[in-house]
Amino acid sequence: MLARKMSDIVAQDHSSCEHDHGNAKVNLIVAVVGGILIINSALADWLPYYSDGFQSKMSAIIGAIILALPILVSAVKDVLRGRIYMNELVALALIAAFVMGYYQEAGIIAFFMLIAITIEERTAIGAVAAIEEVLRLTPANARRIVNDAEQEVVATELQVGDIVRVRPGENFPADGEITTGSSEVNQASITGESLPAAKQNGDSVYAGTENLTGMVELRVTGVGTDTTLGKVRDLIATAEKTRLPIMRMVDQYVHYYTPAILMIAAIVWFFNPDDILRVVLVLVIACPCALIVATPSAAVAAIASASRLGMIIKNVSHIETVAHIRTVVFDKTGTLTEGNLEVARLNPAEGVELSDLLEVAVAAESQSNHPAANAMRKLAEEANVSWVPPDNFTEVTGKGVLAIFGNSEYRVGRESWLKECGLDTSAAAAVPEGVDTGGMTFAYVARDQQVLGWIGLRDAIRQGAAEAITELQNLGVTQCCMVTGDNQQVAESVGRKLGITEIRAECLPEEKVTFVEELKASGIAVAVIGDGVNDAPALAAGDIGVAMGAIGSDVAINSASIALMHNDLRRIPFLIALSRKTRAVMNQNLLFGAVLIVGGLMAFIFGNDLLDYLAIRMKFVQPGVFKSLLAAFVHILGTLIVVFNSARLVRFGEALESRDE
Repeated sequence: MLARKMSDIVAQDHSSCEHDHGNAKVNLIVAVVGGILIINSALADWLPYYSDGFQSKMSAIIGAIILALPILVSAVKDVLRGRIYMNELVALALIAAFVMGYYQEAGIIAFFMLIAITIEERTAIGAVAAIEEVLRLTPANARRIVNDAEQEVVATELQVGDIVRVRPGENFPADGEITTGSSEVNQASITGESLPAAKQNGDSVYAGTENLTGMVELRVTGVGTDTTLGKVRDLIATAEKTRLPIMRMVDQYVHYYTPAILMIAAIVWFFNPDDILRVVLVLVIACPCALIVATPSAAVAAIASASRLGMIIKNVSHIETVAHIRTVVFDKTGTLTEGNLEVARLNPAEGVELSDLLEVAVAAESQSNHPAANAMRKLAEEANVSWVPPDNFTEVTGKGVLAIFGNSEYRVGRESWLKECGLDTSAAAAVPEGVDTGGMTFAYVARDQQVLGWIGLRDAIRQGAAEAITELQNLGVTQCCMVTGDNQQVAESVGRKLGITEIRAECLPEEKVTFVEELKASGIAVAVIGDGVNDAPALAAGDIGVAMGAIGSDVAINSASIALMHNDLRRIPFLIALSRKTRAVMNQNLLFGAVLIVGGLMAFIFGNDLLDYLAIRMKFVQPGVFKSLLAAFVHILGTLIVVFNSARLVRFGEALESRDE
């Protein structure tokens, strides 16, 4: 029951979690009532006025029945479903104890089993509390503005386009765009960042995040499961339903485990036909609760730890893959760099005015969302340079843009692309003496067959990038590579600053995929880190794809194995450290569970005389009661040690949280 409950609980939604809380309470009540009757039975044996033993016997029978009933019901349900779990071992042990008249022993065993089930259910539910916490973040009610008046409505009734007012200290009921006011917003529930983010008119806010300082109004852009919070919740729930390969292996062999233990019990009975209690205790001590809970408890705790820091692991099997990562491939723009390009230099060809160069470039790029286009538009607005939209616009992936104005063709993009189109760039390629072009990205501008010059753009290196790469190398990552569509000079400039030596520049999207596949061909696990928008093919090609800054981005969330809800690259070495820690905890749990079962079996099969001696020395009236207590105690102790060992992972990463503050 215990192992199955762990795997079942992690697959439940919110309502089912509440149901499991109820089951735990019922089991606890049953354990208390039945336990009192068993204690009463034991006391009755010692009291002189109950010398006939009837009261003691009836108290033990009733208590044992109450305690054993939930376990027997679960065992019958398993058999009817055609499945064999550890319930059957306990059920057979209880039935055998009843048949032979060991009522107190049966009650003791059932009592400790119920306590173990209750503790484990509560622990498992606590481990998946990330889902319930996420669900509780969205407020139940919202203040919708109708005809300039507040109207309190249920949050689930909000629709896209509604205007909602949110006061300081309240959580946002839906995704939206601020239309009035400004505030500081705590986004830790989504991004894991402890520092609040400043929000003003036009900025996006997300359901479940907390409005800290100012009253704001927002236009709803997403409700329910369409919000960023809803997507994060669904990803966490989906991850907890998935299983590690080692978990599937344990599930596969558990079906053979019960018949094997029954054979051992039969052999023990054959050689000790008069000692049925020994057979009962063998069945109890052989229950592999600690062994089977070893892996799912650690996996769920790891998911909870990652989610707390804004890292959404989409499949629990990725935890094991990340542990083997030895090569990391970074995209440059938007990943190692901020992705906010700024125009650093305008370099017109001879006879071309600066304003003409900028006007042509902005007009051609006016319908593009590329960071370079945004930087050019920003400069044009500051310089009061106007432009008109093109009659026709085509974006050539990884190369540039082609815009048609009447009978003229405007091109903005790579120098190599313009050369492919038959244009001579030599007249515009010269760099004035004394101009530092290190780290610049060049966009060449052409009108018809004339190259007008180039525009140099720079992108700042992301804070924490160098630290993250150093930490990766300290973790044993042997290759940190950078792949980019930018030119070689810019790529090498960024690489030098970050300590990256293996660089592939001027790569088209398909060439990035080829590079990743070449790395994977060596048999080394490869992780690809990108922004999840332009790098989707490369992210999918890696053994692990990590999408940076996935908050609010469907493309980012869907294109990668792991979604980081913000852009802190230090999360990458943390993920590797977490996965390795998780694997170590799983191995510890499995080893402990195996040793506990084998040691317990050896003790109760071959050490019966020693246990009887210890019972006498400890002045137990009945050695059978002592051995039943010992078997049940060992069982529950093993399960608790495994569960609490896994629970240590939930707090893993606190150092990273404190560093964020």
